[in-house]
Amino acid sequence: MKKKERVIFRCQSCDYKTHQWMGKCPGCGEWDTLIAEKPMDTSAPGARFSRKRTSPVRMSEIEFEQESRILTGIGEFDRVLGGGIVAGTLVLIGGDPGIGKSTLMLQVLSRVADSGRKALYVSGEESIRQLKMRGQRLYSTSCNFPVLSSSSSSLLSSGQSSTNPPPSLSSSNSSSLLVAAETDLDAILGMAEDEKPDVMVIDSIQTVYNPEIASTPGSVTQIREASIRLMNMAKQSGTPLFLVGHVTKVGAIAGPRIMEHMVDTVLYFEGDRSHVFRILRAVKNRFGSTNEIGVFEMKDKGLEEVPNPSAVFLAERSINAPGSVVTASMEGTRPILIEIQGLASSSGFGNARRTVLGLDPNRVALIAAVMEKRLGINLSGLDIFMNVAGGVKVVEPAADLGVAVALASSFLDISVPEGTTVIGEIGLTGEIRAVSHGEARVKEALKMGFTRCIVPENTKKLLPDIQSIEIQRQKITITIIGVTSLKQVMEILFQ
Repeated sequence: MKKKERVIFRCQSCDYKTHQWMGKCPGCGEWDTLIAEKPMDTSAPGARFSRKRTSPVRMSEIEFEQESRILTGIGEFDRVLGGGIVAGTLVLIGGDPGIGKSTLMLQVLSRVADSGRKALYVSGEESIRQLKMRGQRLYSTSCNFPVLSSSSSSLLSSGQSSTNPPPSLSSSNSSSLLVAAETDLDAILGMAEDEKPDVMVIDSIQTVYNPEIASTPGSVTQIREASIRLMNMAKQSGTPLFLVGHVTKVGAIAGPRIMEHMVDTVLYFEGDRSHVFRILRAVKNRFGSTNEIGVFEMKDKGLEEVPNPSAVFLAERSINAPGSVVTASMEGTRPILIEIQGLASSSGFGNARRTVLGLDPNRVALIAAVMEKRLGINLSGLDIFMNVAGGVKVVEPAADLGVAVALASSFLDISVPEGTTVIGEIGLTGEIRAVSHGEARVKEALKMGFTRCIVPENTKKLLPDIQSIEIQRQKITITIIGVTSLKQVMEILFQ
């Protein structure tokens, strides 16, 4: 009598396991996410592996030299990574479909290849001809990069037959960029072992699969298996590896959360496809600052870095417009001036609407309640619309004062005086609390030509003597005003 095979149903959202199919996952509450999988047969040959015993070593006995990072030449990308690519690092980059993840990684590998290093781009979503077309679109010169055959793993020059001899990697910088179209995990690991690239990209991790596992590509089991084996390869060989990941409808990277814990760095490529600006944000980085951002502009030749985001975000700002104010936000180690726009208008419906873009909606509701209680500004019956110009997302509390000033300016229909920027966190009693990196914020405002900066009083006490700066042989001075309460700010700006 044949033994009945056991089947495990695994949730593709939270990795919950059960032996019975259910429409709703008990773990996360999602519907229709339980997929049948066959458990791995541990009695099969090769299923069990003998592990070598490792012995702990003293920290003082470990020999370590400061290792130089690989610089891509794209300043915004290197900044987000903490100063360049670290050997053996595993980086996960996610973003919405069509935002430009593949374009960014192909440009990064092209810069790496231009420096004489070997780079390998493995695509599970595009053919090698499609990659060639993308390369020709991004660069004015012909992109004759070699191609790895997925079957024989031999070098093939793009546009040449397989009988032609492979081009020399030292013949040109473009020949250091290798591309392959492959989804089999074992074949990808074989390519990495044979070619030994200096930097490697897999686009995307959801397309990679292990044929020995009885589940579809993109499932939790396949992603976890592929991530673990690729991580081991990167750590053992010292090859920096970038994994491109899809995102779910809620904006999180698809797959098990353990994947984000395993990797060294998690990057999110953000932006609205209707806007030209893209923001690369580091939410986890073992070798650099978290919440660091890089700003890019999407053009017909690909992504172009924006070295001065403050100037770009304020370029189209209307002067003397009610409801608009400039504040300084810290993104990692970089201060950026952003425009916060607010609109308070009468509601034509029974319930007032709250529409917030680029800010925390709960934070905006809190500030509106404080304004109503401490300033007597009745906002409960008005529609409130908040927006951060340029598609930037601000999560730090130092932008609280900017939100309050923008709402008050719109409510009173009085514009904020020209050349004024505000910085500060608002408490429930209406007090203005100190913020971090006050010196960097004020210097950025001074550099952009602002002449007055309203900051918390406790922040002003910690500032050095910042009064002027010389830009293009013109001396620009700034007046720093320390405040302690929201009421005091309103008296200064709207008296």
